[in-house]
Amino acid sequence: MQYKKPSLTFEQQADQLISRGLIADRDLLTSILGSVNYYRLSTYWYPFRNPDNTFKPDITIEKIWRRYTFDRQLRLIVLDAIERIEIAVKTKMTEIFTTHHQDAFVYLNPSCLRSKNKSDEINKLQNTLRDAAEKSHEEFVKHFKQKYLEHNDLPLWMASELMTFGNMLILYQELEKHIQVKVAKCFDIPGPVLNSWLRSLNYVRNICAHHGRLRDRELAIKPFIPEKRIQPEWYEPVDVFGKTNRMFSILTILRYLLRIIAPKSCWQERFLDLLNRYKELPWEPMGFPKDWQECPIWKNQQG
Repeated sequence: MQYKKPSLTFEQQADQLISRGLIADRDLLTSILGSVNYYRLSTYWYPFRNPDNTFKPDITIEKIWRRYTFDRQLRLIVLDAIERIEIAVKTKMTEIFTTHHQDAFVYLNPSCLRSKNKSDEINKLQNTLRDAAEKSHEEFVKHFKQKYLEHNDLPLWMASELMTFGNMLILYQELEKHIQVKVAKCFDIPGPVLNSWLRSLNYVRNICAHHGRLRDRELAIKPFIPEKRIQPEWYEPVDVFGKTNRMFSILTILRYLLRIIAPKSCWQERFLDLLNRYKELPWEPMGFPKDWQECPIWKNQQG
């Protein structure tokens, strides 16, 4: 089938939405559509549509815009937490990996990695880090290159500063199991659980980086659940992971890790303030269980 829909001006887009039953001031709606792409905004009005693409009764542009602005602010809060977690995991992983093998360049040694023979992933990672070092304008990289001319690669504690979250995940997955366990123990969780969480956080981070929707999203990469016998706080009195494919599970992981990484931060307070400012929005589609704040991880304390 050939796509034949015509290109519409912002004014025409506004008229079309109003004709379908959206309650809005035309000038305001036109202005919004001029700053936020029609299809980006459309993900926030899907719950308010009828099967024939008309809007349900009494749906205003202000109601849709509130959901959009909430999501934008949620992304910023989520990214702030993921940044802290990424830096902390890189720091712990680098220290444990290099000191165990007493080798600043251990990430280049296949015998110290799970693959033993260089896998495509680790080859790609090493080449990526070399390219990043070559293009970097960081002072520590310039100094290293000037002083150690015989080295084409950076020590891991420098290379880790050039890693993306995805790079860090690849390296963690390539660590020998006992090293993974030591890194995960810093966060009081098993190695496979940390691996799962890093995969999920990397996925969510990429959504945020591309300004994607978090609210009401069904997650394609679900995090593992810690075992109840080891960590009952995830289950009692509230089952935190009742819906692991929704954002509440990710938010709880962020909260849990930040309590360890940055116990004096005000991340939780800022998150709760965001919920309070948008208290008219329903939280069930995000996976929030009833009485979720009774979970020990979410108890109202600084962190």
